[in-house]
Amino acid sequence: MRASHGPALPRPRGPLSAYVLDHLAEPVHPVGPFPRADPADGDDFHLALYVLYELHYRSFAGVDDGWEWEPSLLALRRRLESAFEGSLRAELPAAGAFVDVEAELAALAGGDGPSLSGHMADRGTRTQFEEFAVHRSAYQLKEADPHTWCIPRLAGPPKSAMVLIQADEYGDGVTGESHAELFADTMAALGLDPTYGAYLDALPGTTLATVNLVSLFGLHRRLRGALVGHLALFEMTSVGPMGRYGRALRRLGLPPAACRFYDVHVEADLVHGRVASSRMAGGLARQEPALAADIVFGARALTAVEGRFARHLLDSWRVGRSSLRTPVGAAIG
Repeated sequence: MRASHGPALPRPRGPLSAYVLDHLAEPVHPVGPFPRADPADGDDFHLALYVLYELHYRSFAGVDDGWEWEPSLLALRRRLESAFEGSLRAELPAAGAFVDVEAELAALAGGDGPSLSGHMADRGTRTQFEEFAVHRSAYQLKEADPHTWCIPRLAGPPKSAMVLIQADEYGDGVTGESHAELFADTMAALGLDPTYGAYLDALPGTTLATVNLVSLFGLHRRLRGALVGHLALFEMTSVGPMGRYGRALRRLGLPPAACRFYDVHVEADLVHGRVASSRMAGGLARQEPALAADIVFGARALTAVEGRFARHLLDSWRVGRSSLRTPVGAAIG
């Protein structure tokens, strides 16, 4: 059955993404042999992996639902995942077997890095915030979904802690109050298209990598520790940046509806950060000590991909260039 809803398939960016997209436009069939898969290819690699992951979310209009579990296509996804994960593990220092998870998370949360939120709060322009929102739409319009895959893989205090966090992310079940819906409101207030997947063609590989990372962790039970570390650090480092983004929107004269997404995070994540560190991440490390190193890996991987993302935006703006593959106006059109 072909999906009748969902975004349109994006345009290819190289031989790997062209290979994936060409096959997905056809009825389900075995695929192979596969093109070269190298994360250093950036845009081409991460678009191909993003599209394969998206089959497990909302898929694409006109794509046969059977592609989600086609074994030969899963073999290609596994090849890309192995390359992506391998590149991260080679880049990042390995945590010791007896690492203090809570102390390591606290150190990472207090670390220095490029401050995208500081730039936006102090001197970011309306166009730059629009670009930032377009970038973030790839994750924020499905906020919490990748982490939710972890819930059935946990037990006891870590599971309860994650459920507590995730319930808030989904607005406690109230329509219109989920964080994804609030971000759509922010996009609409900025004059952007809040439709899921509307800007995929405009997003560079550095942005897609931030979403691919959490999808990688979320789809694999063996990486549940990394997913917990990813979410824990995400929550622990949210309050300050979210407050600065809210201030930026007010400085730019945006209405309250545009700021609510950020205001809600400031309030919720004051609690989430503590719960995520001690009860979820720390609790999982105490419950399953063998997962401690992966919890730290997930947090360090988040720091790495987010650092590249922030540097890309700031470096682009510093030289007066759009950080998107197509500028906001062209992307909207």
